[in-house]
Amino acid sequence: MAYQHSVSSFQTLQEDVVSGDQYRYALTNFRIAHEKVEEQRAQLEEQERQVAQLRARIALLEGNSAGIVGKSGNSVDDFSIKNAAAQLEKMINRWASDIVRNPPVSLIELCGAIMNDLASTITDTPPRYDGSSIQVQSLLRHILSETISEGIINCLVVTNSPEANDQLTRIHEHIFMRDPTIASVWRRQTYSAAVDSCSPDMTASVLVEHMPTLLKCMDGALPTTGGKSIIDAAYDFSRMIHGSHASSGDAFYRAFVPELGSTLSPRQNELVKRCMSSEIGNIDRVGATVFPGLVKVSKGPAIPGQEAEIIQTVVRRAQVICECALTGGSVPSATVLA
Repeated sequence: MAYQHSVSSFQTLQEDVVSGDQYRYALTNFRIAHEKVEEQRAQLEEQERQVAQLRARIALLEGNSAGIVGKSGNSVDDFSIKNAAAQLEKMINRWASDIVRNPPVSLIELCGAIMNDLASTITDTPPRYDGSSIQVQSLLRHILSETISEGIINCLVVTNSPEANDQLTRIHEHIFMRDPTIASVWRRQTYSAAVDSCSPDMTASVLVEHMPTLLKCMDGALPTTGGKSIIDAAYDFSRMIHGSHASSGDAFYRAFVPELGSTLSPRQNELVKRCMSSEIGNIDRVGATVFPGLVKVSKGPAIPGQEAEIIQTVVRRAQVICECALTGGSVPSATVLA
């Protein structure tokens, strides 16, 4: 029995021992596998370095290095824009209320000055205003909304030079028509180097261009409320929507102010007061716009042989007061206060 056990153990030992060739073959394969693993690890590290460099380059192009929360690089969705717009709307309303409570001239003179400044942006048959406090307050909000829309939001205010800003706006429009993606990167990169606030000369230039007669009635006083400049607040709002990642990527934002006397559009206008004419089925018109609306501008899919369609999506409807609520239901007339 002992002999059989020894033979069995010897046979088992022989099975566990491999030849030199087999050992060298296994060792060579192990070394090759180890070298491949090391090579793959080095490749992964190199890829990570390249990805990090690429991300840094993209961040530089998109202006993320500016580090301005909500103004460069950070994604700003439509909900955030609506909230910021609501804050700006409150400032405009407070300013208009303060002016009406302590007017620098009579309300009728203020009304006439506003209508004179808005002459190029009203319909052929504008509403008839008699200079009441509610009308003047609403018209003050309208003309400041018009000024902010055309002078700040729809013009890329990046420098304190109106001429340079106009040129940058034209460049952006040209780039956008060719490639919205490049325009988006260019816009964010440009705003990453924008001035922190509008200079007094720049602010005065915007106001003189859009509301010169009213500015004279106010002895050149700039629109402020609570010690804060409304133009600066509007500029911050403009930087937020233009210098950030739009939720739809390549789109950009534009403001719009419905004309006085234009037909109400439920898709573009939101009434801030009850409209009796609309409730009985009659067509009513815009009495005043108390805050501009916002649209998101993008390009539709390319069609061979045709230019891509420009798509405007309403993000925030313009806040308006209808004509019947503002004028007491008076019949529209071509006569306005001068």
